[in-house]
Amino acid sequence: MDESILKIEDLTISFDENKVIDNLEFSVHKKDIIAIIGPNGAGKTVLFRALLGLLPYSGKINWRNDIKIGYVPQRFVVERDMPLSVEEFLNYKKTKKDQIINVLKMVGFHVHDEHLLAHPIRGKDALLAASSGTRHLLHQPLGVLSGGELQKILIAFALLGNPDVLLFDEPTTGIDLGGEETIYNLLKKLRDQHGLTIIFISHDIHVVYQYASRVLCLNKEKICFGPPRDVLGAEELKKLYGTEVGIYEHSGHHH
Repeated sequence: MDESILKIEDLTISFDENKVIDNLEFSVHKKDIIAIIGPNGAGKTVLFRALLGLLPYSGKINWRNDIKIGYVPQRFVVERDMPLSVEEFLNYKKTKKDQIINVLKMVGFHVHDEHLLAHPIRGKDALLAASSGTRHLLHQPLGVLSGGELQKILIAFALLGNPDVLLFDEPTTGIDLGGEETIYNLLKKLRDQHGLTIIFISHDIHVVYQYASRVLCLNKEKICFGPPRDVLGAEELKKLYGTEVGIYEHSGHHH
């Protein structure tokens, strides 16, 4: 039985006369974790925008019927004094309270119903609550969250519509290594426990080896596609990035 939930055939996207993606084909199966890698300007984010129906293209993008897609953007900059609380942000979709609690638990927060108070904490009180350790997550202003916490809130937001597929544009931009591992483990957990299919853009070969079931090497056209250990050799990486790319484990520095 064909378990594919997305089939892409002859996908070509051009801006003016400039081809950004040329004749791309691949398919995605249920519960895949697909990583998309390639140099800057390779068409990765353009591909995402096409998958979300935001760009004109030629060729075929066939999602299985009734597939729901959640999207987590790459950079979501929040000013520290932004007055919006976590609860208000998640309630943007006019969501039921129990759904909010459910998605927060899915992304690993320990939240109890009594935290959903009627009156969010404001101003100095919020900062005091944040520093006193008695912070009720839902009443935190978005601006006082750490990078990793904010990313988990964005994932929770994407989960609110009960999507089948999550698209992540570089899930861990601006997050420290410890937080980065937490986010990728969370993606794996969402796949394992909730049957989600995950497609993410990455610049980190180590992460691709560790978490992706298949990898799409993209530089305007498909350079390789398949399980990372089978298709990500030195040759392919050289073809992809045009230089010798070392495949090395994390040793505390980012690459």
